[in-house]
Amino acid sequence: MILKVINIKGIIFEGEAKSINLKTKAGEITILDNHRPLVALLEKGEAKIKRVDGKEESVSINSGFLEMSPDNMLTLLID
Repeated sequence: MILKVINIKGIIFEGEAKSINLKTKAGEITILDNHRPLVALLEKGEAKIKRVDGKEESVSINSGFLEMSPDNMLTLLID
């Protein structure tokens, strides 16, 4: 999937990812490649991104939301 993580200062991460694990208002979730379309509110915590090259990154989240689109693009707008 193509992942884009954006905050008020700009783009924090943009690229291909295998998965991302993070906290939402409904609980902790993992989004994999070709996940069904989804919109969710994010909770404070760490988003753990697994890139396609096997490396892992983490992004700190205070709040925000995510949108998984039907064309396999995941966008996180965070604070």
